[in-house]
Amino acid sequence: MGITSSSARRVRRAGTAATAAVLGILAVSAAPAVAAPDGSADKPAAGSADKPAAAGAAEKPSAGSAKKPVEKVPAGSAEKPAAGKAAGSAASAGNAGSARSAAGIPLAISRLAQGPGRDVAITIDDGPDPRWTPQVLEVLRKNHVKATFCMIGTKAQKYPELVRSVAADGHRLCNHSVDHDVTMDHKPVAYQKQQILEAKAMIEKAAPGVPVGYYRAPGGAFTPDSRAIAAESGMRPLGWSVDPKDWSRPGLPAMITALEGKLPHQPTVLFHDGGGDRSETVAALKQYLPWLTAQGYHFTFPARTTP
Repeated sequence: MGITSSSARRVRRAGTAATAAVLGILAVSAAPAVAAPDGSADKPAAGSADKPAAAGAAEKPSAGSAKKPVEKVPAGSAEKPAAGKAAGSAASAGNAGSARSAAGIPLAISRLAQGPGRDVAITIDDGPDPRWTPQVLEVLRKNHVKATFCMIGTKAQKYPELVRSVAADGHRLCNHSVDHDVTMDHKPVAYQKQQILEAKAMIEKAAPGVPVGYYRAPGGAFTPDSRAIAAESGMRPLGWSVDPKDWSRPGLPAMITALEGKLPHQPTVLFHDGGGDRSETVAALKQYLPWLTAQGYHFTFPARTTP
């Protein structure tokens, strides 16, 4: 059968279309990819889990990627104290949030005075001391102030009558470890436990029936383990929010400036009745306690059961 002119035209048109299609495919496959100015052409879009990553991409996740490895922090380093007890200050880490021990005591370090408003907690460390503790007690008594005394176990054992005098005046007792080892946070957990529990027993023996409701780590050297040990034993980890650095004997004017500066909300103030000459501490208390009263502050104890 012969081919008509119309059939020939249809064959030519089909051949032309096929040729164009083949040429188009070849052109596309040969064209180079155009990279975006920021290089994003090489990065899968966010959330594109169905796109295979480039070689080695699994080892270099982008910022914020779900595959970013968790940074490891050395044990206790978040609570490691800076020179001079800075770790117990409000800037330190180690806040356990709302976590509590089986005894119902929060694991978080308490730095607030308990109470609804303009309240302040006075805390006294490193005693008892036969020279300075009686003088501190006298100043507190004259100003109608109740404080919290953080006692070293061996000193409580040596001067039990002073522990009883503190308790008899209505002050609260706090555990400050067996012998004030400021490197506790670098020691094994068993050692930390021994320091905490033995000191508690020493203080309780000195003043039978008087509870030891707080634990303050020497130099603020708390660890998650030491906080848990204390809380399980009914002692709230205790920090501070105001430190006049009386332990360094900076001079009365410097102490008063630090004490009467801008006070944080419901402050817990750190003083010392042991560890050296505390004449400046006694002088500062004589001036500071009336000033606080004039400012409308009420004296109370550190928060123990609230976060």
